[in-house]
Amino acid sequence: MSLLRLALPTLIVLLHLSSVNAARRHDYGDALRKSILFFEGQRSGNLPPDQRLKWRRDSALRDGSTAGVLKVTVRLAVITGGLDGGYYDAGDNVKFGFPMAFTTTMLSWSIIDFGKNMGGVEANNAVAAVRWATDYLLKATAVPGTVFVQVGDALSDHGCWERPEDMDTLRTVYKIDQNHPGSDVAGETAAALAAASIVFRSRDPRYSSLLLSRAISVFEFADKHRGAYSSSLRKAVCPFYCDFNGYQDELLWGAAWLHKASRRREYREYIVKNEVVLHAGDTINEFGWDNKHAGINVLISKEVLMGKADYLKSFQNNADSFICSLLPGVSNSQVQYSPGGLIFKTGGSNMQHVTSLSFLLLAYSNYLSHANKVVPCGGKSATSTQLRLLAKRQVDYILGDNPLRMSYMVGYGPRYPMRIHHRGSSLPSITAHPGHIQCKEGTRFYLSPNPNPNVLVGAVVGGPNRSDAFPDSRPFFQESEPTTYINAPLVGLLAYFWAHGA
Repeated sequence: MSLLRLALPTLIVLLHLSSVNAARRHDYGDALRKSILFFEGQRSGNLPPDQRLKWRRDSALRDGSTAGVLKVTVRLAVITGGLDGGYYDAGDNVKFGFPMAFTTTMLSWSIIDFGKNMGGVEANNAVAAVRWATDYLLKATAVPGTVFVQVGDALSDHGCWERPEDMDTLRTVYKIDQNHPGSDVAGETAAALAAASIVFRSRDPRYSSLLLSRAISVFEFADKHRGAYSSSLRKAVCPFYCDFNGYQDELLWGAAWLHKASRRREYREYIVKNEVVLHAGDTINEFGWDNKHAGINVLISKEVLMGKADYLKSFQNNADSFICSLLPGVSNSQVQYSPGGLIFKTGGSNMQHVTSLSFLLLAYSNYLSHANKVVPCGGKSATSTQLRLLAKRQVDYILGDNPLRMSYMVGYGPRYPMRIHHRGSSLPSITAHPGHIQCKEGTRFYLSPNPNPNVLVGAVVGGPNRSDAFPDSRPFFQESEPTTYINAPLVGLLAYFWAHGA
């Protein structure tokens, strides 16, 4: 079956896509390898000997020294130092804890659901990508009652165009505590640590236990001291990663992952008790670093569909409504599609919506398939096959099945973005230019029409506009900037389609 029978607009979209898809078959394995390799280009801290993107070097080694946490040692793990490590989330040199934690959660979910499809080598690389993040998150949560949520002053950083290896901008450390709450970023951090504990459960039990224990304590802190971190730290985090959606969804999200990781009754009871209070019924067709409602409903629905938690049936109903809102041609569809068939939502970095929503489509498709269920959408129904095909069409668009015949993954295919909005990629490497490049000296590279000298392999950029046009220019950051939270859900999608094709 296909979505063709749902409505005429769907027929038009899918006929167009089918004609494009017929022209090319994709190497999902190559795309998977590159999507994971991208995370090595985003690493902060002391790079390991097996670093594969050699144009990157050590950076921000003294992060945390201004906060007096340079001597922090995380017990039970070989992790010492201050707040070095972690990821730069995008094309700048700030470490934002909120999107980093969401990236970690989605990388972990990709491995949990699709790790068996990755093969041994890429599964290990994906796990290493998770660990690079969790090692940092353990440092950021090592002080009880405190979560360090950002390193770097965004205004200072965004005023310079310089390599992370050359940074001389402010590395201010920002934290939340009982007097300055941040249930959103703390709840997401708890979710990330809990999800990662599942990834390491059989691979490294001791590390897994540490992650779960820390997730529990961070969640307790988030729930006890409720508030949005964009109220406590507005000048530092807004408008960059301001919490527009409220902190309630992150509390449910954290509880859902803690229940999945620990199987403790208290988290199940927390979800049931707080379902209405924390607005679980919101079926906003958003899913990303700021809005977790759709992810909560899909994640919890797996247990319902498996017949293990009928008392959570409302979450499945919410998930069904969310899925129907994505399907083109359905009467209550709330998502726009470009003429070429790409999911499009107004705002910056559209591809973050494409990969996250497609991940939920595929995950829910698998849950439905195993339960032999369909999604009721008004007087019609959508099958697991239909959801999977819609997710695949989004992935194929990213890889080159689009009006411009351009891959939006750097390094994949014969044509891809060459002038991405990314400091390290656009400036000469340390090898090519050993001398320090100061703050404003990088501006000429930013404005240059030349391709970036360093290829950030696997980076997926913000993508084309609603008309399928793409400028491939650094100043157009909404279109040309990659982010870790674009790639994280894509890892799971690519793993599945590498193993299964259609």
